[in-house]
Amino acid sequence: MARALGSGPRGRQFKSVRPDLIQMKKQVHVYYTGRVQGVGFRFTTEDIARDLGVIGWAKNLRDGRVEVMAEAEERVLTDFLTKVSVHFSRYIQDVDAEWAQATGGFKDFAIKF
Repeated sequence: MARALGSGPRGRQFKSVRPDLIQMKKQVHVYYTGRVQGVGFRFTTEDIARDLGVIGWAKNLRDGRVEVMAEAEERVLTDFLTKVSVHFSRYIQDVDAEWAQATGGFKDFAIKF
């Protein structure tokens, strides 16, 4: 008799793989303060994110900051944040980052307007 996907020990093992993969990923929500608008910050951040396989978005805020929401494995996000900070070291005055578990709600990295 054939078993439905998810029934029996092998099916349960298969079903448990996806939540584990999501849990390995992290999310970082970052606010960059300084002269971060008008210097190509969002577009360069998008390029760095795509090169590293980071998903999420970046947008300018009315108060002059840039907000970034990004998801990937923690080590990849750390590399992403380092590359952004090094590239814009002359322009960034402050970085406020909050870490959380990934939501899996992004497909790619985009610029929000």
